[in-house]
Order: sequence, then structure tokens, then C-alpha cells
Amino acid sequence: MAKEEAPHVERLPADLLAHVLSLLPSFHDLAMAGGVSQRWHQAVGRSLSSRRRLSFAGQRTGDDFTARLVRAAVNLRDLDICWGCQITDQGLLKLSSATCVPNLTSISLWGLARITDKGVVHLISRARSLQHLNIGGTFITDESLYAVANSCANLKSIIVWSCRHVTEAGLVAVVRRCPELECINVGGMRVSPESFAGLVSISPSLRIRSIPQILNADVLQVS
Repeated sequence: MAKEEAPHVERLPADLLAHVLSLLPSFHDLAMAGGVSQRWHQAVGRSLSSRRRLSFAGQRTGDDFTARLVRAAVNLRDLDICWGCQITDQGLLKLSSATCVPNLTSISLWGLARITDKGVVHLISRARSLQHLNIGGTFITDESLYAVANSCANLKSIIVWSCRHVTEAGLVAVVRRCPELECINVGGMRVSPESFAGLVSISPSLRIRSIPQILNADVLQVS
């Protein structure tokens, strides 16, 4: 009896298989593909290691799954784990140890209701190459902004929209300690207009915007 040939997809070169798997739109599908065979598992790992951007927006991923993918994406530069994700402080603590974190230039935690200063501070303290941060719609306090001020000297833009527990003190710390800061979003906060004027007096070139404006700003585009 003639030996049964392997399916065409199994005969693809390893790099090409990894590229094909990288096109899967769902991380759930990617995880399932990794269970097909050892070869596919290796291809999934290779596809993740080549990615420079991961977006979990709208994906109901949890702590362990998210951290596992981020740790595999060793060349990551842009991490988006905003609305829809089931991420907690424990998840942020786990992914903080990922190889890519010190090299991240953009992080979005927008709308994550389950995170607090504990997880954010741990993550931000390792993200020393960060240029763009979206922390809007969360329950952080000035403690997280102090971590940004102390760790992110290259920060260019930050969104703190609707962070109603942040005060003028936290904003001042960021503006004073982040000399590259170009743009900040402060809409929906319990901070007086006079305080915003004070930020501009510290950094005259600083742009203070509302959320619809900043989401379309060129300053947020990551190369």
C-alpha cells in the first residue's frame, strides 16, 4: 500500500506556515492551531515572536492566556489590552516579566475596570522605553502617574481620560519628569481648568486635548 502523503499545509516551509498562522484574526483560533501538532505549536510560537503589535481589544481573554501570548511575542513594541479583556492586576503582574516589556513603546489599558495601581505600577516600572500610554477609563490614582513620572522619561503622549481618582499632583509629576511629553488627554476628570493651565505653564509646548481629538492625533501613531 502506498504511503499516505501529508496534507499540503503540512508540507509548507516552517516560515511560511508561521506567516499563515499569523493571519488568524482570533487569538483563540491561534491557540487551537498550536494544539494541532508539535510542528504547528512551533509555528505559532514563531509567528508570535515576529509580531511587533498585539491587540486584544474586544477579545475576552483572561490573565493567563494574555500573559502567555505576550511572553511569546519577544519583539513586541505595541501592546493593546483595552476594553473587553478580562485582565486583572494578577495578569499585569504576570506579563510584566515578559522579555518585550522594557522595549514597549506603546501600551493601551483603556477601559480595564479590574486593574488598579498595584498592577499598573508593576508593569509601567519596567516599560522604560514607553512613548505612548492610554490608561483612560480605569480606576488608577496618582500612584500610577508617579510610576510613569519615575520610569518613562521618553513619554510623548498619555491619555488619562475619565480617571476620576487622579489629581493635579499626579499630572504635575508626569509633566515635570517627562521632558518629551507632547500631548495629554485630561477629559472627564475632577481637575479644575486652572490646574490644566498650570500644566501648560510648566511645559508651554504641551497640548491638552479632549478624547475625540487625541484619538485621531498623529502623535499616537506607532511606527
